[in-house]
Amino acid sequence: MSHPARLLCESSVCDPVDVRAAFDIRNSRYWPTRANTGATHLWLTDDDNTTNGFACAVKSGTLAFMLFASTQLTARIERAECGLVEDCTAAIRRRIGVENAFSFAIAGGIAAFSGAESPLTKVVGLGFGGLPSASELERVESEFGSRGSAVQVELCSLAEAGIGELLTRRGYALVGFEDVLGRALGAHIASRERVELAVAESGDEELETWIDVVVSGFAAPDAQGVASHESFPRAVLERIVRDTTEARGYMRYLARLGGIPAGGASMRAAGGVAQLCGAATLPAHRRKGVQTALLERRLADAARAGCDIAVVTTLPGSKSHENVQRHSFELLYTRAILRRDAR
Repeated sequence: MSHPARLLCESSVCDPVDVRAAFDIRNSRYWPTRANTGATHLWLTDDDNTTNGFACAVKSGTLAFMLFASTQLTARIERAECGLVEDCTAAIRRRIGVENAFSFAIAGGIAAFSGAESPLTKVVGLGFGGLPSASELERVESEFGSRGSAVQVELCSLAEAGIGELLTRRGYALVGFEDVLGRALGAHIASRERVELAVAESGDEELETWIDVVVSGFAAPDAQGVASHESFPRAVLERIVRDTTEARGYMRYLARLGGIPAGGASMRAAGGVAQLCGAATLPAHRRKGVQTALLERRLADAARAGCDIAVVTTLPGSKSHENVQRHSFELLYTRAILRRDAR
């Protein structure tokens, strides 16, 4: 966020407040007296009065920071998603070669291929650089199809209007949705100390343990919410999870309950955006606070790393969705998942 910046009351009756002070009190209960005017919402703005996607609500003296999913903020998150998929694909390419793993730009996003069974074979970030041309889509469909792969597009609800219709005319079908949730980060986020439950960054010496915990957790998904439209063999997941650990900025975490590995998670920080991903708990240790502990530790590390926003992608109505909402995450937007089978 650029400086100087200020807080602008919706009612236009309170004085502007320097954004750095706002960040310092983001996790405090009381808003400073001079800003406690009864206004419902206050928006963070730059000097040209353009919003940065941050807002706060004041009710009965309580400050709650919120995020507004502006097209600017959404484009920033989608760029981070493109970067994650691109970096992971590059890591896979080092193992299987350029002919079998590649990515290229398309309409503000990227098309990435790393195998017909790979969860990273997809098109992301589409529609933040105009409509894709027919020749661009033909290239994606040809490159994927010649390798026996369907084309999956994860289309943000704030992308360029008309892309959904364009894809539908080309034979893409809607197969599911995923939700993107986020929360603003301040300087005072800390993870709680727990007696029996410990979370630590996971090093190379326990990589095999971390992979086993995460993949085992993924292999036994929680039944709450909407079921995923796709599933992957364990061997495929193990290879992909191993490869993604080599992506830039990728951090791994392991949670131990009574000294026993119980859950794992990961995080990538880039451009001030902390992407919380790869979180899973072994079935025997669920409903014991493992995901909460992993989430708190990653949020604290993200804040220390200078990130101003944390995001997570979940299935609608899932336990993961519920868990992050309990920690002040808000639904920012939805991605529609469209698929065209190989031809």
